[in-house]
Amino acid sequence: MIGIVVVSHSRALARAAVALAEEMVPPERRPPVAIAAGLDEETFGTDAEAISSAIEGLDADGVLVLLDLGSAILSAEMALEFLDPEDAAGVRLSAAPLVEGLIAAFVTASTGADLDAVAADADAGLRAKREQLGVEEEASDGPAQAGTTADDHQDAGAPASGDQDADAPDARRDAPLTWTTTLTTPHGLHARPAATLVQAVQGLDATVQLSDLTNGKGPAPAGNMLLLTTLGSRQGDELAAEITGPDAARARDALQAWADGGFGDA
Repeated sequence: MIGIVVVSHSRALARAAVALAEEMVPPERRPPVAIAAGLDEETFGTDAEAISSAIEGLDADGVLVLLDLGSAILSAEMALEFLDPEDAAGVRLSAAPLVEGLIAAFVTASTGADLDAVAADADAGLRAKREQLGVEEEASDGPAQAGTTADDHQDAGAPASGDQDADAPDARRDAPLTWTTTLTTPHGLHARPAATLVQAVQGLDATVQLSDLTNGKGPAPAGNMLLLTTLGSRQGDELAAEITGPDAARARDALQAWADGGFGDA
């Protein structure tokens, strides 16, 4: 499992952020987390040696480092120099916003996802907030949007169906499965129900895209907690999923179990 190190100038801030993230995942499924924050309980600051020790102390398959302010980046970069080069190669410094990025990374890491996926979902934190506030993103020729799956990347580069040989075995694709439900949670599709949805479809070889038929928003990938919250779904909204992939039927069953269980809003 991927581990997470939280670097902040304030130890109290880091502890509070971790406590918030822990609310999204049952204790037995939480990823390893370490805090390297503050110079002591009362003094603000960051320390490179403390950061490197936090990284080394995690029993993890890779480490994502979340940071707050600019000098925390400098300390983290110095911390990497203290590590064995082989260990440093498995560490990623994230530009994600600390709180949103930590929560997204925590949920995604809990599913057993690799470092690339955990980092990508953390990076989507700022995008999710911008979408919810209606702030337009600048056009970019950069990487695909966070939250896409391997199937999404493959589809983006695939030729249009009209360009394929009609007799080719892959010329036709199985029709996607669909699923609908009415959201009953009092506060809508907020962070905790979204987190439990991510966990519900974890490990399945399926692409699940969720839309809100009531407000017209979506689709959003069911594997990304923060992007799910951008749907702005409220109690009484009708949700619909389009599901593809070898495990599509299992994913649909998982969605139904999620709904039958109260959408994880306990």
